[in-house]
Amino acid sequence: MRPLTDEECKTFFEKLSVYIGRNITALLERDDEPYCFRLQNDRVYYVSEAILKKAMSFGRDGIASVGTCFGKFSRGGKFRLHITALDYLAQHATYKVWVKPNGEMPYLYGNHVLKAHLGRITEDTPEHQGVVVYSMADIPLGFGVTARSTQAARKLDPSSICVYHQTDVGEYLRDEENLL
Repeated sequence: MRPLTDEECKTFFEKLSVYIGRNITALLERDDEPYCFRLQNDRVYYVSEAILKKAMSFGRDGIASVGTCFGKFSRGGKFRLHITALDYLAQHATYKVWVKPNGEMPYLYGNHVLKAHLGRITEDTPEHQGVVVYSMADIPLGFGVTARSTQAARKLDPSSICVYHQTDVGEYLRDEENLL
C-alpha cells in the first residue's frame, strides 16, 4: 500500500467533493484516531493509521484489502466511487434525496429516481450535483447525480428523471466480484 500521488489525490478529492463538499476534512481530521487514504491495486482505501502500521508487516501480495474501499482508478486515470464508501458519504453528505417506498425497489434494481418516486430533496440542490439517496426511513440506499435543481424538480411531470443512478446497495448482489 502506498500514499496517493498528487495527481491521484487531485482526481480522488475532486470526485469525493462532488458528494460531500468541504466535509472531506472531517474524514481526515478525526478526534478518535488519525485516518488516511492509501492505494493498492488501483483501489483507494480509507484506513486508520494504527491498522496501517500493523498491515505494513505483511507483504504487498499478502494483503487483499485493508480498511474501507472508497473506489477504483480506471486505466485512463479516472476515479469511480464504489458503494462500499456509502457509509462515509451518508455521514458527511451535503445534499440528500429521499425516495418514497414505491420508488425504493426500482432504484435498488439500478433505475434512476423519477419525480413520482421523489419524497424529499435538500433545499437549494443545484443541477448535476452529487447526492446521497435515502429511503423515507433515513436508510442510505446509494448515491447519484441530480438531473435538475430543487426548484426545477418541483415543476417536472411525474415520469421525468430527477436523480441519475450512480450506484446502490443492490450492487452488493449484482456486482460483488468487482467490489473487492
